[in-house]
Amino acid sequence: MQPALNLEDWSHSHVFDEGNPLAEKNTLWAVILTAVMMIVEICGGWAFNSMALLADGWHMSSHALALGLSVLAYGAARRFAHDKRFAFGTWKMEVLGGYTSALFLLLVAALMLYQSVERLIAPTPIHYDQAIGIAIVGLTVNLVCAWLLRDGHDHHDHKTHSHHHDLNLRSAYVHVIADAATSVLAIFALIGGKLWGASWLDPVMGIVGAGLVTVWAYGLLRDSMRVLLDAEMDAPVVQEIREVIEASPTASHISDLHVWRVGKGKYACILSLITSDALDSDYFKQLLRIHEELVHISVEVNHKAELGMR
Repeated sequence: MQPALNLEDWSHSHVFDEGNPLAEKNTLWAVILTAVMMIVEICGGWAFNSMALLADGWHMSSHALALGLSVLAYGAARRFAHDKRFAFGTWKMEVLGGYTSALFLLLVAALMLYQSVERLIAPTPIHYDQAIGIAIVGLTVNLVCAWLLRDGHDHHDHKTHSHHHDLNLRSAYVHVIADAATSVLAIFALIGGKLWGASWLDPVMGIVGAGLVTVWAYGLLRDSMRVLLDAEMDAPVVQEIREVIEASPTASHISDLHVWRVGKGKYACILSLITSDALDSDYFKQLLRIHEELVHISVEVNHKAELGMR
Protein backbone atom coordinates (compact mmCIF):
# COMPACT_ATOMS: atom_id res chain seq x y z
CA MET A 1 0.00 0.00 0.00
CA GLN A 2 1.45 3.34 -1.02
CA PRO A 3 1.77 6.05 1.67
CA ALA A 4 -0.78 8.86 1.48
CA LEU A 5 0.37 12.06 -0.19
CA ASN A 6 -0.28 15.49 1.31
CA LEU A 7 -0.64 18.84 -0.46
CA GLU A 8 3.03 19.75 0.09
CA ASP A 9 4.09 16.77 -2.03
CA TRP A 10 2.39 18.43 -5.01
CA SER A 11 3.88 21.89 -4.46
CA HIS A 12 7.14 22.99 -6.05
CA SER A 13 9.75 25.67 -5.50
CA HIS A 14 9.73 28.97 -7.38
CA VAL A 15 13.50 29.28 -7.08
CA PHE A 16 14.31 28.90 -10.77
CA ASP A 17 17.85 30.30 -10.60
CA GLU A 18 20.62 28.92 -8.41
CA GLY A 19 22.45 32.25 -8.15
CA ASN A 20 26.11 32.98 -8.78
CA PRO A 21 27.92 33.08 -5.40
CA LEU A 22 31.44 33.19 -6.88
CA ALA A 23 30.53 36.13 -9.09
CA GLU A 24 28.97 37.89 -6.10
CA LYS A 25 32.13 37.50 -4.03
CA ASN A 26 34.43 38.61 -6.84
CA THR A 27 32.20 41.59 -7.63
CA LEU A 28 32.55 42.71 -4.00
CA TRP A 29 36.35 42.63 -4.36
CA ALA A 30 36.03 44.62 -7.57
CA VAL A 31 33.98 47.25 -5.70
CA ILE A 32 36.70 47.69 -3.09
CA LEU A 33 39.53 47.95 -5.62
CA THR A 34 37.54 50.31 -7.85
CA ALA A 35 36.60 52.63 -4.97
CA VAL A 36 40.23 52.97 -3.86
CA MET A 37 41.46 53.67 -7.39
CA MET A 38 38.60 56.10 -7.99
CA ILE A 39 39.81 58.32 -5.17
CA VAL A 40 43.40 58.20 -6.42
CA GLU A 41 42.48 59.08 -10.02
CA ILE A 42 40.10 61.94 -9.18
CA CYS A 43 42.62 63.50 -6.82
CA GLY A 44 45.42 62.96 -9.34
CA GLY A 45 43.36 64.43 -12.19
CA TRP A 46 42.67 67.63 -10.27
CA ALA A 47 46.21 67.90 -8.96
CA PHE A 48 47.94 67.30 -12.31
CA ASN A 49 45.27 68.93 -14.52
CA SER A 50 44.61 65.91 -16.75
CA MET A 51 41.15 65.78 -18.29
CA ALA A 52 41.64 62.21 -19.49
CA LEU A 53 42.73 61.11 -16.01
CA LEU A 54 39.97 63.08 -14.30
CA ALA A 55 37.36 61.68 -16.68
CA ASP A 56 38.64 58.18 -15.97
CA GLY A 57 38.38 58.87 -12.24
CA TRP A 58 34.79 60.12 -12.45
CA HIS A 59 34.04 57.23 -14.75
CA MET A 60 35.45 54.90 -12.13
CA SER A 61 33.33 56.54 -9.41
CA SER A 62 30.17 55.56 -11.25
CA HIS A 63 31.56 52.06 -11.65
CA ALA A 64 32.14 51.79 -7.92
CA LEU A 65 28.48 52.69 -7.36
CA ALA A 66 27.23 50.44 -10.16
CA LEU A 67 29.34 47.50 -9.01
CA GLY A 68 27.97 48.08 -5.51
CA LEU A 69 24.46 47.86 -6.94
CA SER A 70 25.41 44.56 -8.60
CA VAL A 71 26.50 43.17 -5.23
CA LEU A 72 23.26 44.38 -3.61
CA ALA A 73 21.23 42.80 -6.42
CA TYR A 74 22.91 39.43 -5.87
CA GLY A 75 22.32 39.70 -2.13
CA ALA A 76 18.68 40.74 -2.46
CA ALA A 77 17.92 37.95 -4.95
CA ARG A 78 19.45 35.41 -2.56
CA ARG A 79 17.75 36.83 0.54
CA PHE A 80 14.24 36.86 -0.93
CA ALA A 81 14.62 33.69 -3.01
CA HIS A 82 11.99 31.84 -0.95
CA ASP A 83 9.67 34.80 -0.44
CA LYS A 84 6.26 33.70 -1.75
CA ARG A 85 5.45 37.25 -2.91
CA PHE A 86 7.68 36.68 -5.93
CA ALA A 87 5.59 34.50 -8.23
CA PHE A 88 8.50 33.49 -10.48
CA GLY A 89 11.49 33.94 -8.19
CA THR A 90 13.85 36.84 -7.62
CA TRP A 91 16.26 36.46 -10.55
CA LYS A 92 15.00 39.66 -12.17
CA MET A 93 16.46 41.61 -9.25
CA GLU A 94 19.84 40.81 -10.80
CA VAL A 95 18.61 41.92 -14.23
CA LEU A 96 17.29 45.15 -12.69
CA GLY A 97 20.77 45.70 -11.22
CA GLY A 98 22.25 45.34 -14.71
CA TYR A 99 19.70 47.79 -16.15
CA THR A 100 20.47 50.36 -13.45
CA SER A 101 24.20 49.97 -14.06
CA ALA A 102 23.63 50.68 -17.75
CA LEU A 103 21.86 53.93 -16.85
CA PHE A 104 24.88 54.92 -14.76
CA LEU A 105 27.11 54.22 -17.76
CA LEU A 106 25.06 56.64 -19.86
CA LEU A 107 25.33 59.34 -17.18
CA VAL A 108 29.08 58.84 -17.01
CA ALA A 109 29.36 59.11 -20.80
CA ALA A 110 27.48 62.41 -20.71
CA LEU A 111 29.76 63.75 -17.96
CA MET A 112 32.88 62.66 -19.83
CA LEU A 113 31.65 64.32 -23.03
CA TYR A 114 30.79 67.60 -21.29
CA GLN A 115 34.08 67.88 -19.44
CA SER A 116 36.13 66.87 -22.49
CA VAL A 117 34.48 69.44 -24.77
CA GLU A 118 34.94 72.10 -22.08
CA ARG A 119 38.66 71.29 -21.81
CA LEU A 120 39.02 71.17 -25.60
CA ILE A 121 37.66 74.73 -25.84
CA ALA A 122 39.71 76.03 -22.91
CA PRO A 123 42.91 73.92 -22.62
CA THR A 124 45.07 74.08 -19.48
CA PRO A 125 48.60 72.80 -18.66
CA ILE A 126 48.96 69.10 -17.77
CA HIS A 127 51.54 67.45 -15.48
CA TYR A 128 52.18 64.51 -17.80
CA ASP A 129 54.59 62.33 -15.80
CA GLN A 130 52.46 62.15 -12.68
CA ALA A 131 49.25 61.72 -14.64
CA ILE A 132 50.70 58.88 -16.74
CA GLY A 133 51.83 57.04 -13.61
CA ILE A 134 48.39 57.21 -12.03
CA ALA A 135 46.69 56.17 -15.28
CA ILE A 136 48.91 53.06 -15.51
CA VAL A 137 48.04 52.10 -11.94
CA GLY A 138 44.36 52.62 -12.78
CA LEU A 139 44.64 50.36 -15.82
CA THR A 140 46.25 47.66 -13.68
CA VAL A 141 43.37 47.81 -11.20
CA ASN A 142 40.87 47.61 -14.07
CA LEU A 143 42.55 44.49 -15.44
CA VAL A 144 42.58 42.84 -12.02
CA CYS A 145 38.85 43.57 -11.59
CA ALA A 146 38.12 42.26 -15.09
CA TRP A 147 39.99 39.06 -14.27
CA LEU A 148 37.97 38.65 -11.06
CA LEU A 149 34.66 39.05 -12.84
CA ARG A 150 35.69 36.89 -15.76
CA ASP A 151 36.70 34.18 -13.29
CA GLY A 152 33.23 34.36 -11.74
CA HIS A 153 31.79 33.52 -15.16
CA ASP A 154 34.21 30.77 -16.10
CA HIS A 155 33.69 28.73 -12.94
CA HIS A 156 29.92 29.07 -12.89
CA ASP A 157 27.47 26.71 -14.57
CA HIS A 158 28.87 26.03 -18.03
CA LYS A 159 25.70 24.27 -19.13
CA THR A 160 23.69 27.50 -19.00
CA HIS A 161 26.39 29.69 -20.57
CA SER A 162 26.01 32.16 -17.73
CA HIS A 163 28.10 34.86 -19.40
CA HIS A 164 25.27 35.32 -21.91
CA HIS A 165 22.45 35.21 -19.37
CA ASP A 166 23.78 36.68 -16.11
CA LEU A 167 23.11 40.32 -17.00
CA ASN A 168 24.12 41.50 -13.53
CA LEU A 169 27.57 39.93 -13.94
CA ARG A 170 27.75 41.20 -17.51
CA SER A 171 26.98 44.75 -16.37
CA ALA A 172 29.75 44.60 -13.78
CA TYR A 173 32.14 43.19 -16.37
CA VAL A 174 31.22 45.89 -18.91
CA HIS A 175 31.87 48.57 -16.29
CA VAL A 176 35.41 47.43 -15.59
CA ILE A 177 36.16 46.83 -19.29
CA ALA A 178 34.89 50.35 -20.05
CA ASP A 179 37.18 51.62 -17.31
CA ALA A 180 40.12 49.74 -18.79
CA ALA A 181 39.39 51.18 -22.23
CA THR A 182 39.25 54.75 -20.95
CA SER A 183 42.47 54.15 -19.01
CA VAL A 184 44.19 53.01 -22.22
CA LEU A 185 42.88 56.09 -24.04
CA ALA A 186 44.06 58.33 -21.20
CA ILE A 187 47.57 56.82 -21.28
CA PHE A 188 47.75 57.20 -25.05
CA ALA A 189 46.61 60.82 -24.85
CA LEU A 190 49.02 61.70 -22.07
CA ILE A 191 52.01 60.08 -23.79
CA GLY A 192 51.09 61.82 -27.06
CA GLY A 193 50.82 65.16 -25.29
CA LYS A 194 54.14 64.70 -23.54
CA LEU A 195 56.14 63.53 -26.59
CA TRP A 196 54.59 65.61 -29.37
CA GLY A 197 53.02 68.50 -27.49
CA ALA A 198 49.57 67.37 -28.70
CA SER A 199 47.64 68.55 -25.64
CA TRP A 200 44.40 68.33 -27.63
CA LEU A 201 44.69 64.53 -27.51
CA ASP A 202 43.71 64.53 -23.84
CA PRO A 203 40.16 65.92 -24.28
CA VAL A 204 39.69 64.17 -27.64
CA MET A 205 40.36 60.79 -26.02
CA GLY A 206 37.79 61.75 -23.38
CA ILE A 207 35.24 62.24 -26.17
CA VAL A 208 36.19 58.90 -27.79
CA GLY A 209 35.85 57.19 -24.42
CA ALA A 210 32.39 58.71 -23.95
CA GLY A 211 31.35 57.26 -27.31
CA LEU A 212 32.58 53.78 -26.40
CA VAL A 213 30.79 53.85 -23.07
CA THR A 214 27.55 54.94 -24.77
CA VAL A 215 27.70 52.01 -27.20
CA TRP A 216 28.29 49.48 -24.41
CA ALA A 217 25.56 51.00 -22.24
CA TYR A 218 23.07 50.82 -25.09
CA GLY A 219 23.72 47.10 -25.61
CA LEU A 220 23.30 46.37 -21.91
CA LEU A 221 20.11 48.47 -21.70
CA ARG A 222 18.63 46.68 -24.72
CA ASP A 223 19.30 43.19 -23.36
CA SER A 224 18.15 43.90 -19.80
CA MET A 225 14.98 45.68 -20.98
CA ARG A 226 14.03 42.65 -23.10
CA VAL A 227 14.11 40.47 -19.99
CA LEU A 228 12.39 42.97 -17.69
CA LEU A 229 9.58 43.58 -20.22
CA ASP A 230 9.27 39.85 -21.11
CA ALA A 231 9.97 40.73 -24.74
CA GLU A 232 11.49 37.36 -25.64
CA MET A 233 8.88 35.69 -27.79
CA ASP A 234 11.54 35.53 -30.49
CA ALA A 235 13.79 33.32 -28.33
CA PRO A 236 14.71 29.92 -29.86
CA VAL A 237 12.81 28.05 -27.15
CA VAL A 238 9.51 29.51 -28.44
CA GLN A 239 9.98 27.90 -31.84
CA GLU A 240 11.08 24.67 -30.15
CA ILE A 241 7.78 24.57 -28.23
CA ARG A 242 5.84 25.03 -31.46
CA GLU A 243 7.84 22.27 -33.14
CA VAL A 244 7.16 19.82 -30.29
CA ILE A 245 3.41 20.41 -30.50
CA GLU A 246 3.37 20.23 -34.31
CA ALA A 247 5.38 16.98 -34.25
CA SER A 248 3.09 15.32 -31.70
CA PRO A 249 0.94 12.42 -33.03
CA THR A 250 -2.22 14.37 -32.19
CA ALA A 251 -3.91 16.99 -34.33
CA SER A 252 -3.29 19.89 -31.93
CA HIS A 253 -3.38 23.62 -32.52
CA ILE A 254 -1.72 26.28 -30.34
CA SER A 255 -4.32 28.94 -29.60
CA ASP A 256 -2.23 30.91 -27.09
CA LEU A 257 1.41 30.86 -26.01
CA HIS A 258 3.37 32.97 -23.52
CA VAL A 259 7.07 32.42 -22.80
CA TRP A 260 9.31 34.46 -20.51
CA ARG A 261 12.62 34.10 -18.75
CA VAL A 262 12.77 33.27 -15.02
CA GLY A 263 16.49 32.52 -14.68
CA LYS A 264 19.77 32.34 -16.58
CA GLY A 265 18.77 30.30 -19.63
CA LYS A 266 15.54 29.12 -17.93
CA TYR A 267 12.02 29.83 -19.09
CA ALA A 268 8.39 29.53 -18.01
CA CYS A 269 5.55 29.03 -20.48
CA ILE A 270 1.77 29.10 -20.53
CA LEU A 271 0.30 27.14 -23.41
CA SER A 272 -3.31 26.83 -24.57
CA LEU A 273 -4.16 24.04 -27.03
CA ILE A 274 -7.10 22.89 -29.08
CA THR A 275 -7.06 19.17 -29.86
CA SER A 276 -9.43 16.56 -31.27
CA ASP A 277 -8.05 13.78 -29.07
CA ALA A 278 -9.06 13.02 -25.51
CA LEU A 279 -5.72 13.99 -24.00
CA ASP A 280 -5.00 15.90 -20.82
CA SER A 281 -2.39 18.56 -20.04
CA ASP A 282 0.06 16.06 -18.51
CA TYR A 283 0.54 14.44 -21.90
CA PHE A 284 1.73 17.70 -23.47
CA LYS A 285 3.81 18.66 -20.43
CA GLN A 286 5.68 15.40 -20.80
CA LEU A 287 6.38 16.18 -24.46
CA LEU A 288 7.76 19.61 -23.59
CA ARG A 289 10.02 18.35 -20.79
CA ILE A 290 12.60 17.27 -23.36
CA HIS A 291 13.65 20.93 -23.29
CA GLU A 292 15.46 21.33 -19.97
CA GLU A 293 15.34 25.13 -20.15
CA LEU A 294 11.56 24.97 -19.57
CA VAL A 295 11.29 24.89 -15.77
CA HIS A 296 7.67 25.99 -15.32
CA ILE A 297 5.03 24.70 -17.76
CA SER A 298 1.29 25.38 -17.63
CA VAL A 299 -0.90 23.75 -20.29
CA GLU A 300 -4.59 24.28 -20.93
CA VAL A 301 -6.22 21.69 -23.21
CA ASN A 302 -9.50 22.42 -24.99
CA HIS A 303 -11.19 19.60 -26.90
CA LYS A 304 -12.86 20.38 -30.21
CA ALA A 305 -15.96 18.41 -29.26
CA GLU A 306 -16.45 20.47 -26.11
CA LEU A 307 -16.02 23.69 -28.10
CA GLY A 308 -18.49 22.58 -30.76
CA MET A 309 -15.78 22.47 -33.43
CA ARG A 310 -15.18 19.94 -36.17
